Amino acid sequence: MTAPVLALVGATGAVGTVMIDIINTRSSVPWGEIRLIASPRSAGKKINVRGQDVTVVALSPEAFDGVDIAMFDVPDEVSAEWAPIAVERGAVAIDNSGAFRMDADVPLVVPEVNADQINERPRGIISNPNCTTLSMMASLGALHREFELKELVVASYQAASGAGQSGIDRLYAEIAALAGKEAGIAAGDVAEALAAAGLSAEDSPFPAPLVLNVVPWAGSLKDGGWSSEELKVRNEARKILGIPDLKVSATCVRVPVVTTHSLSVHATFAREITVEAAHKILEAQPTIVLVDDPAAQKFPTPADTVGEDPTYVGRVRQALDFPNTLDFFVCGDNLRKGAALNTYEVAEELAQRL
Repeated sequence: MTAPVLALVGATGAVGTVMIDIINTRSSVPWGEIRLIASPRSAGKKINVRGQDVTVVALSPEAFDGVDIAMFDVPDEVSAEWAPIAVERGAVAIDNSGAFRMDADVPLVVPEVNADQINERPRGIISNPNCTTLSMMASLGALHREFELKELVVASYQAASGAGQSGIDRLYAEIAALAGKEAGIAAGDVAEALAAAGLSAEDSPFPAPLVLNVVPWAGSLKDGGWSSEELKVRNEARKILGIPDLKVSATCVRVPVVTTHSLSVHATFAREITVEAAHKILEAQPTIVLVDDPAAQKFPTPADTVGEDPTYVGRVRQALDFPNTLDFFVCGDNLRKGAALNTYEVAEELAQRL
């Protein structure tokens, strides 16, 4: 049997670059060929993939000829147009954008949770969840299998990189603008100091200063005052876990961290659950690192998690006033497991089934 051909669309972007790093650090890969695809302005660029210089080709229908699996790390509108074209040319598309996540004919897959859905793809497309939702899925999926999840309340603490390169650039610019300022600068003076440094609020991807601040908003405005990110957490969690009536409430907050999303999770189950039982289950998961020793002040933080493949879980507590409920804290690198790594793991799983 011929080894499958893998294509990476968006190979020169932020997530595509992480994807190539993941491929290069794998001990082995199942691919007969790895094809790099990007916009015409990136065509001709050479990128080292597993010791060989691979030339980037321009996005076109012909670029997908002979491709078995095409991973898309591009904006929604590009995926919406080109993923169906890749399918028409004979590939299975794995899309990291939001274009197909809630399409009933497109499975939303986290391999640790619902790998069986990979085979159910009427449109020939598999979707990758939003990075915020994805960060908690390995832990929730494992606990749900044993205790049956019923209700979920989540507060996210999302890194600037979740807003793309513009978010990273803005945070660094804000930090630089305040460098050398009075150590005790009042919070109310931050916006004024940024404006004085030439950083216009209108040019920021965030609705308020992020440096020395937290911003209780991520995404776009939806009905009822909810943000699009908050609704993604609700709708995607239901679809991934296969619980269409799961009660979910989320508040998404942007924090002055470059990379790694964190979540405070309040999860209620149908059956009695203890910290000890949860620890045992979480420790058994190969893609979870449990860091939970409150007496020694050991718990996950973004600084410890950035660049890591697993999600980190800690602060596991029995909810004091809520039966069958645990509170815990999760950290996951939003550019790795939250985007590139999960997409690639779906591709690896799919390669075994072709």
